[in-house]
Amino acid sequence: MLKKNYVTVNGVIATSATFIHGGESITLTLLDEERSNKKLILQLDVLFEDDYLAVIHKPAGILVSGNSFKTITNALVRNLKKSTLPDATKPQPVHRLDFETTGVLLVGKTSSSIRALNKLFEHKAINKTYYAITIGEMNPSGDITLDIDDKPSQSHYTRSETVPSKRFGTLNLLQLEPQTGRRHQLRKHLSHIGNPILGDKVYGIDHLILNGKGLYLHAYALQFTHPFTQKELHLKSELPKRFTKIFKPLVH
Repeated sequence: MLKKNYVTVNGVIATSATFIHGGESITLTLLDEERSNKKLILQLDVLFEDDYLAVIHKPAGILVSGNSFKTITNALVRNLKKSTLPDATKPQPVHRLDFETTGVLLVGKTSSSIRALNKLFEHKAINKTYYAITIGEMNPSGDITLDIDDKPSQSHYTRSETVPSKRFGTLNLLQLEPQTGRRHQLRKHLSHIGNPILGDKVYGIDHLILNGKGLYLHAYALQFTHPFTQKELHLKSELPKRFTKIFKPLVH
């Protein structure tokens, strides 16, 4: 007996090996068990909230959204207050952070705010600041340009601090400002110039991969004009302890 949602192609249950030629009848069946109202119990730190939007701290090791039950999206209902506005809807993140990345995540709580926040991202009106720890000697600052998925992309970095390391030679604390928003952009850009992010198992250097500590990439701050109240918002999530064990805490 099937206990999970399933997809059929022309009436036959599909698998990952099913090939689509075009013109097939595709049906998604949602079983009652999967339609239950169970909600994910996951405590999130809420950094800002009003009737329109919220900003939360995303912990490492959890997806923002997707088919898994354990996602930030599924945890939002229990962590945010329901909007009192007429177009209130289920809270939705309006951008993504990687599975292992920590930090600030922007959420819309109404249909109109989700649309407005997406437009702010589209018009590059939301400034994002990240911090990362990278491996190897680096210039004090620089711009990295590298096409990702055949699309132009650019990131700016400023080296905040540097410490020597017996294993890695040099470790750098970088402030990063992506000018575009491609998937894995910062990770790919820093790997491209030979300074991968500490703990990056995908884009790192094989003999310099740090296991068991996670990815040292943190979404530190978002700065934008609230699309409804017109207030300037500058919201940040302080560096995780694993960062401050290597570099002193930021004071700004």
